Amino acid sequence: MTATSVTPRSSNGFWAEFLRHPVPVAAAIAVVAIILLAVFAPLIAPQDPYDLASLVLRDARRAPGYIGQGGYIHILGTDSQGRDLFSAILYGLRISLQMGLLAGAIAFTIGALVGSAAAYVGGRFEALVMRLVDLQLSFPAILLAFVVAALLGQGKSQLIVALVFSQYAYFVRTAHGAAAAERNKDYVEAALSVPMSGWFVVTRHILPNALPPLIVVATVQVASAISLEATLSFLGVGLPPTEPSLGMLISTGFQYLLSGRYWISIYPGVALIILILAINIVGDQVRDQLNPRLKK
Repeated sequence: MTATSVTPRSSNGFWAEFLRHPVPVAAAIAVVAIILLAVFAPLIAPQDPYDLASLVLRDARRAPGYIGQGGYIHILGTDSQGRDLFSAILYGLRISLQMGLLAGAIAFTIGALVGSAAAYVGGRFEALVMRLVDLQLSFPAILLAFVVAALLGQGKSQLIVALVFSQYAYFVRTAHGAAAAERNKDYVEAALSVPMSGWFVVTRHILPNALPPLIVVATVQVASAISLEATLSFLGVGLPPTEPSLGMLISTGFQYLLSGRYWISIYPGVALIILILAINIVGDQVRDQLNPRLKK
């Protein structure tokens, strides 16, 4: 017997309701636009910020509108290394989205499986898993990510591990609550009576019906992962200086704020705020639609 995934509304109904709210629609458009800018950054950006040979120190810390040695206009100015800030922001958005989406996907997978398995198995295993999760959730995510990143060192792989470690517990808690509600329903009992393996019951029956709250948490945690990456890079324990992430750009320009060269930090900061705010607005709307108790 195969269970059919239960969703609060049909796909068409979900999008019809989503489109009736102009602010989330505008936020979704902004997210899509940012993703397209990040994906096509090599085609849009006038300069490759990774190409050290193209950087000219005489172009460093130039104001917006400056015509550099490359012959093009630096519409947002340049940073302390002479990188075109517009190009660096596009590549920075690319890195931020990569880190956020990849860390979110890994944390989602681990958390969904562990939480669902804990609810299915129950007993001491469930108690042990949930107490460990409760212990981890008692610490701020930024503190956990900072400690892990500091221990592992700088680099993309190390940063992803730090982000996943600081966030997977949120998915475990959500998946456990949703799966525990599904565990005693008739379709699960029918699947167990066939009999079927526990792994099959969890992944084919329980987990698909626990997806709606996990999707809501995923949207929030992707924005949180992007924010954490920027924070760790700003603090110097995230990505190395050769990676022009938004956090690194803000960090390198921070020392020039009082000297009047505001653009080095302000413009990357504005890009980061728009990205995180847009994702959170979309996530809030998805939450309201998938949870009838929160629906206005």
